[in-house]
Amino acid sequence: MAAGRMSDKRYVLLICAGLVLATVIAYGQLYNSDFVYYDDDMYVIENSHVNNGITGESISWAFTTGHAYNWHPLTWLSHMLDCQLFGTEPGWHHLTNLLLHLLNTLLLFGVLKRMTGALWQSGFVAAAFALHPLHVESVA
Repeated sequence: MAAGRMSDKRYVLLICAGLVLATVIAYGQLYNSDFVYYDDDMYVIENSHVNNGITGESISWAFTTGHAYNWHPLTWLSHMLDCQLFGTEPGWHHLTNLLLHLLNTLLLFGVLKRMTGALWQSGFVAAAFALHPLHVESVA
């Protein structure tokens, strides 16, 4: 039984490594990309609350403000932290989004694996989540 668990752990690590590798390959050029002037200017560039970084006032603003009928304080806080650490350099904002997407992908895989016990199916669903074109706007 211990050998079966060890083999399962190796497969889990292999799937996690594959998910990370595939996602990084798919989104790897983000660092060299500029902001997209669709809504990035409203979210980051021209937003004084975000540009000021994380302050008590900006945290309060993040939890009480929506944009385009969306309430997403974690998005605001992520951009605030990026601005505080890296300014408005788009590459770092993109890398933060990629890191968050990778963490969500691995979390999805782990939750599905734990809920269903289906290793490969969970990996497939997590890969579909990681690489689906619908996520490009959020990640990039």
